[in-house]
Amino acid sequence: MQQQITPLQKGAFQAAICVFNSKYIHSSLAPWCLLAGVRAYGTAGVQAHVVESTINRPVQHMLDQLLALKPQAVTLSCYIWNITQVQQLAAQLRSTLPHTAIILGGPEVSYNARQVLAENAAVDYIISGEGERPLAQLLDALAQKKSPEQIEAMAIDGLCLRTQNGILVAPPNTPQDEPPSPYLPEYFAALQGRIAYLETSRGCPYSCAFCLSGRCGTVRFYSMERAKAEILLLANSGAKTVKLVDRTFNCNRARAKELWRFVIENYGTKIPGDVCFHFEIAGDICDEETLQLLATAPVGSIQLEIGLQSFNPVTLQAIRRKTDILRLQQNIRSLLAPGNIHVHIDLIAGLPYEDYDSFANSFNIAYALQPHMLQLGFLKLLHGALLRQTAEQNGCVYSQTPPYEMSHGKWITKAQMQSLHQTEDALERLYNAGRFRRTVAYVLGVCGVTPFTLYSGIGGFVAKQTTVEKIALDDYTALVWDYFSALEQVDKAALRDAMVCDRLSTINTGRLPDCLKVSDIRLKQAVHALGLLPQHRLKKGTKRGAALLYGQNALVYADYNTEKNHVTTQYKLHTLPLEQLLSSAQEEEK
Repeated sequence: MQQQITPLQKGAFQAAICVFNSKYIHSSLAPWCLLAGVRAYGTAGVQAHVVESTINRPVQHMLDQLLALKPQAVTLSCYIWNITQVQQLAAQLRSTLPHTAIILGGPEVSYNARQVLAENAAVDYIISGEGERPLAQLLDALAQKKSPEQIEAMAIDGLCLRTQNGILVAPPNTPQDEPPSPYLPEYFAALQGRIAYLETSRGCPYSCAFCLSGRCGTVRFYSMERAKAEILLLANSGAKTVKLVDRTFNCNRARAKELWRFVIENYGTKIPGDVCFHFEIAGDICDEETLQLLATAPVGSIQLEIGLQSFNPVTLQAIRRKTDILRLQQNIRSLLAPGNIHVHIDLIAGLPYEDYDSFANSFNIAYALQPHMLQLGFLKLLHGALLRQTAEQNGCVYSQTPPYEMSHGKWITKAQMQSLHQTEDALERLYNAGRFRRTVAYVLGVCGVTPFTLYSGIGGFVAKQTTVEKIALDDYTALVWDYFSALEQVDKAALRDAMVCDRLSTINTGRLPDCLKVSDIRLKQAVHALGLLPQHRLKKGTKRGAALLYGQNALVYADYNTEKNHVTTQYKLHTLPLEQLLSSAQEEEK
């Protein structure tokens, strides 16, 4: 994205605060937090700008923006998804702007600062931990032309640097004060309807062995007045999704309830009725009052993401995850029951003591809950995480380059992990994309296999048929038909009915793929008959998709207008027995 840069103030020290986002739709909060920090804690002698790009664009795009700006300092936020681009940009900046100070920060460099400085001569400074105040202090020092040795003497919290004395590393900065608000005028000018991120607290009360959030200091909550004001601010920013980045939003149950109640009571008035708020929560600590409150949320107003990770008690203990498993399952069912909230749950493959059979059991338990999304993730050994430190004793083998994903270990083989990747691909396409929910439910019902067996089976089948990662939906549908229709217990007419219903309810073209098409004059007759019935007459400006169901001897149709569920994102289906439809139409014609 090309940004408008404010003209330079005469004599000002020019700094660029940069980030490579993972996608255009994302709008990283980090650079705006840093910009707010520079303005709150720095001097008027520093002028800073946020410069954004994405990992999907050439690094040259970011470089061109910086060359036009000619900053005297460049700050880059580092994550596992963008560290490669950051390193490339830093090297190019060093050769094109040799006197520009290059500063890194973020989770990907906070816990391995010595290594990063030793291996990247282009990098001058690293800020470990929170950066609002340290960056402001560092930029002030650079503006005053202080040497690295003079900067070292300032003892800036979290600042790691290279001096004549060698590489000096400081522990991560974990302050206790409330940081300044990142929601500056420039933030809203750059947002452009993308996902807006909101932070109402920092830190995490948990210390999960695979995660860094528990290393960010004790939890500190921003004032309730600030949290509510910023909820309204972002809700009215033009963004359709406001994603809260609080590590465990409901770790303070009373506070979480007050903010949820605030959203619910103001939804449709002070909060536009088409905005959705996304929260990451611990599912097992929701009390009955919380469940009752969330049941009153307007449809589509709230999404919840719940990290399960595993249902193996030994595994949970090993990763320092305290979970009441039975309460967790009960609460997820309660959250799903009203049908008003989108619920997303996560599992991680590769955790200690979770072998292939144990993971299959965790998968089946999670799947039985029927969340709207079940994400199958793979263990990543992050710098600073306990599981990376104990990888050798756990026999864990992982990639030495980002995202440091585990390939195999003491409890699971490489072949089994590869199989789980195939299972994950099938889960994404069949379940999480919402394209084949009825189809899978039918096959599971008649075949009597577990969900894990079904998804691993079709995942392996598809992997043998094609090596192409991006398969057109029609081509994938044909593979689904080939695999499921060959199963002994499956009735082909009933299978086609389920696949047709899935297609019509999820794709607003109304068009069927070739593998599901049947040439039948009765379809045209049925659609004509439908138009004769007042209660089924097509409304002006509305597109309709229709097909015959041979297993049910019925017509099914969907109108692609407002009949879309904001939680499932599926269109409503109308099914009419064919004989009854034709008979009713004949009566109407008389």
